[in-house]
This record gives sequence, structure tokens and C-alpha cells, in this order.
Amino acid sequence: MLLGTGNPPADPDRSGPATAIVVNGTPYLIDMGAGVVRRAKSAVVEKGVVGLDPLKLRVVFVTHLHSDHTVGFPDLWLTPWVLGRRFPLEVYGPTGLSAMTRHLMEAYRVDFEVRTKDRKVYGGRTVAQAHQVNAHEIKAGVVYRDANITVTAFRTNHGMPSFGYRFDTPDRSIVISGDTTPTHATIDACHGCDVLIHEVLTREWLAKRPDFVRYAGDHHTTTTQLVDLANKARPRLLILYHGSISLRPNVDSERSSPTTVLREMSAYSGQVVVGRDLDVY
Repeated sequence: MLLGTGNPPADPDRSGPATAIVVNGTPYLIDMGAGVVRRAKSAVVEKGVVGLDPLKLRVVFVTHLHSDHTVGFPDLWLTPWVLGRRFPLEVYGPTGLSAMTRHLMEAYRVDFEVRTKDRKVYGGRTVAQAHQVNAHEIKAGVVYRDANITVTAFRTNHGMPSFGYRFDTPDRSIVISGDTTPTHATIDACHGCDVLIHEVLTREWLAKRPDFVRYAGDHHTTTTQLVDLANKARPRLLILYHGSISLRPNVDSERSSPTTVLREMSAYSGQVVVGRDLDVY
């Protein structure tokens, strides 16, 4: 399920990047952009995905440490804890994740101390041990496995330590790119997977942003490049997310419409859709 498909701009139609895979009622998150917990609750209320109740959010895999992918970290850590989560948060990601976690825990130290003290007064729901965050800095390869899922990380290219992930469940294989240029590692990770979720920038938008073209070439994937990658990876379904897209021109007239994105992807021979927040696949 797509919780957030947006970019750094404050788009009211698209929350920050966050994706959820739910297996047997157990949620696994990828990235924690702005609004992640409220989007999870929206999935429960609007889509009936009860596995995304905030109290169940326990494991998250981070593609990289850019702010738009991690600004929801304290929200994901603290909001469910305040509401009564009973277990620590487990976070997997690249080098630097442990330091980020330590600094966040220090930043919210007073909050933790006061809420813990107040709990004794009013009988609140907070559980001290559930305030813990266990940060796991990973390398390429299998990084997580339980009865529901096997998670394999692969290196991507985004100008900083970054990973994509492949999720193998009993009935489906899902690959998510994170932010990256086209890589053979993504193709190899998918190799006919059921679902490939990949970032994309349109040629139309880049033509309006000559200042961004060089950066995009070093750190992102264009529609032309994604057509080539997807024709080699051959996913059963290609989902476009975290793209240069706006759903309403009056919100952002510079970015492309979903129709334009799909037109630029027309050379791709497989099934492709533009992902929107709270889409379920």
C-alpha cells in the first residue's frame, strides 16, 4: 500500500514517501516521510487495512537519510508510543541511521521523562520499554526475515548511502527503488517480480527546470530511462511514485500530470500505473 507518494514540496495531495507491505496483518514500512502515521490511520479508516493501525507499526526499512524520507521518524517512533504501543521500534537502513536515532532520542529526552512521570499520575498508556528504537545499519543482502517475509537490500545510486529493497512474501515479490539513478541492481532484484515501485522524473518537468537537470542525471531516473529499465526488469506491475507529478495544476502547475507521465512511459510494454496516496495493490 502506498501511504505517501510525494516529494519535498508541501503537496496537500501527496504525503511524504512511505510505503507499507502488510502480510497476515503484520505491517512492514519502507521510509517514513511526512504524515506517515496519519496516513497509516487513514488506511485503517478509509481502506479497512487494519494491519496499519499505528499501534502495530513496528518495523521500517529506510532507503536513505534525506529529510523527505525520514522527517516522519519521530512521529513513527513517538506517536504510537504515546497511544500505547507495547514494543520497541525496529529501524533498518544505511550508515548514519544509528547517529540519527541517538540524536532524536536526545532531542526528545525531556518529552520521555515528563510523559513517563505523568503516566504514574494519570495512569497513561505509555510503556517505558516501548520508547526504545533499535537502529540496524545494514549492508547489501538479506537484512530481515520472519515467518511472513524475507527482505533483501541492494545498493542504489543517490549520492549518499542508499538502498532499494526486495520483499518476498508467500504469494508475491515486491521491489522498491527508493531514490536512485537506473541501476542493474534494481533490474536484478526484480527480474520478473510481481511489483516494481520506482521513482521517476518526467522530461516535461525537467525541461522547465534546467537548474535541476545535472542533479537529476546524477541522482534520479527519467521516464526514458525507466522505460528501458522496466523493459529489462519485466515486473508484472510497475508503479510510479515519488515523481515530478502534481494532481492539481492550481497546487503546482510546473509539475506534470499523471496523463503526461503515462504518455512519456508509452514505450514500456508492460502494465504501468501512477501511484497515489492510499492506493492498495
